[in-house]
Amino acid sequence: MQKKALLILIAFIGIVNFGFSQNAVKTVKLEQTPGEFTVKSLTLSAGTYQFEIANNAVDHEVGFVLAPEGKPQQEHHIKEAYVTETVKPGKAVLTSEVTLAKGEYIYFCPMNPTPQYKLTVN
Repeated sequence: MQKKALLILIAFIGIVNFGFSQNAVKTVKLEQTPGEFTVKSLTLSAGTYQFEIANNAVDHEVGFVLAPEGKPQQEHHIKEAYVTETVKPGKAVLTSEVTLAKGEYIYFCPMNPTPQYKLTVN
């Protein structure tokens, strides 16, 4: 009886751990250089992400904006995708966790400034 209970407990823990690992937050690393991001487009699966924004040789602080495609105005920005603090030269900063549904998005930095790049979520 104790063996059966132990096997059930082990199976339950395995299922719970598998469920949590399926929902793990993924980190997307993006680098800014003067006037541009080095990654010009992204394709991701629907899910939860944190973006790590690195400032490589931009001589001032930079940021990160993510918005639905065609809606770059501030009222449409996905606020959770803002970096938690501006990114100083030679440093990298994470955003908060962002859950992205299927669709088309843009990302850019108005502080650098950069073009708007396409992010597709399947």
